[in-house]
Amino acid sequence: MGRRLELYTGIVFGLYVLFTIGLYHILVVKIEERFGVWVWIIFLLLGLLCLYLSWKSPGETLSMWWGYNAFLNLWTVKEMFDQPKRRLAKQQRLQR
Repeated sequence: MGRRLELYTGIVFGLYVLFTIGLYHILVVKIEERFGVWVWIIFLLLGLLCLYLSWKSPGETLSMWWGYNAFLNLWTVKEMFDQPKRRLAKQQRLQR
C-alpha cells in the first residue's frame, strides 16, 4: 500500500506547486496593495522557518515539501519589492 501512494507523490506535489504559485501571485498583489511592502519580513521568517524544517525533516517527501515552501516564501520577499514597480508601470500605461 505504501509504495502505491508513493506513485502519486509527484503528481500531488506538482498540483500543489501549481496551486501555490497561482495563490502567491494573487497574495503578493493584494497584500502589497493593502499593506505595502513591509510584509516582506513575514515571508522572510516563514521562508527561514520552512528551510529549517526541511533540513530537520526525517523523510524525503516531507523535506521536499518544506524546502519548496521555504523557497516559495523567500522568492516572495523579492516579489514584494518588485510589485510596487509593476503597479506604477501599469498605472502609467493606463494614463497614456
